[in-house]
Amino acid sequence: MILQLKQNMDDKLFKELKKKLEDKKKRIEKELNEIAKKDPHMKGDYDTRFPDFGAHQSSDENALEVAAYQNTLPIEYALELRLQKINKVLEKIEKGTYGICEKCGGSISDKRLKILPEAVSCMKCNKKK
Repeated sequence: MILQLKQNMDDKLFKELKKKLEDKKKRIEKELNEIAKKDPHMKGDYDTRFPDFGAHQSSDENALEVAAYQNTLPIEYALELRLQKINKVLEKIEKGTYGICEKCGGSISDKRLKILPEAVSCMKCNKKK
């Protein structure tokens, strides 16, 4: 299977990169679970929890809750996007296409994958954006 991924990627590096991706996935899921609830109807979608600062519903507390919610929304969205990207790369590992540039079909360098295991394009194609 590893030879299908990239002809020059050794087994040790492959396992190291897969472990990094799985660890990142766990960390992101943990962060998401602290601020959001997984949507059971949409795969990979989370809904930000509305904070509840207590039983005293003064207008100040309501305003703080709304502000906290609004501040959490972009964080949840960014974490969701990172999780989606990592899941996509983990699927590539399962399919045997990890380390192959999505744009040119060439090999993504080991150096790039060590720095950014979730990379889906080689440096040449990444610079063309």
